[in-house]
Amino acid sequence: MRRKPRRSISILEDPEDPVAVSSTVKAAPPAARVAGWTRALLASVPRGAGRSVSVLLCGDARMRALNRKWRGKDVATDVLSFPSGSANGFLGDVVIDMAYASRQAGERGHGAAREVQVLLAHGLLHLLGYDHETDDGEMFRLQARAVTKAFGPGPDGVPGEAAEPEENS
Repeated sequence: MRRKPRRSISILEDPEDPVAVSSTVKAAPPAARVAGWTRALLASVPRGAGRSVSVLLCGDARMRALNRKWRGKDVATDVLSFPSGSANGFLGDVVIDMAYASRQAGERGHGAAREVQVLLAHGLLHLLGYDHETDDGEMFRLQARAVTKAFGPGPDGVPGEAAEPEENS
């Protein structure tokens, strides 16, 4: 029996909008909400204003395949970033595994929406060239500020917080 391929649902309310959000899973926040979060974060991070980005919300199998292909790691992860390398203002793609994010939110004691916000910030900072593995904490400091500025106090995904295990992306 042939299965229908999953279709990606995309929202581009305004062709001039700098954010495109697609989802291949049902258990995801509405694309318009994720686009709003992304725009808020772009305004909150250094060199983010006026830039554009695409966001994909997917499941474990898709994320595992992407992680295997691009990083050589045969496991799902919470967020991946694919910088465009373009000088035209397009930063690149952020991919968030919604199943992983939901599990991680439960482990950390907050909602899936906040986890997606944290992962968006993390992914955007990677697109802007930050690397928490080599920058002596600069990326995580920026992440904490951006998440708090855009969404208010609460979990920010920075290791060392109570109930915040080390990030793996």
